[in-house]
Amino acid sequence: MKYLDYDLDADAGDVVVVELSRAANVRLLDSSNFSRYRHGQRHEYIGGLARVSPVRLSVPRDGHWHLVVDLGGYAGNVRASVSVIRG
Repeated sequence: MKYLDYDLDADAGDVVVVELSRAANVRLLDSSNFSRYRHGQRHEYIGGLARVSPVRLSVPRDGHWHLVVDLGGYAGNVRASVSVIRG
């Protein structure tokens, strides 16, 4: 599975802003759900299919997060830039 992964240390109330070059799946995952995602298992995340950029995702709790961008198995490439706005 091909994807872009961004490691983030973020706190509750922070907002993750993602700029995309095209429509893509954008998922904010904690470490355990990121591990499940990588292994193709059921996982929980914040986000989903983003057709409009930028995407803004609110961080629900303090911790280590992964922001993942993928094309859901479709061919092609996507570029992304990620920033965190502190709450």
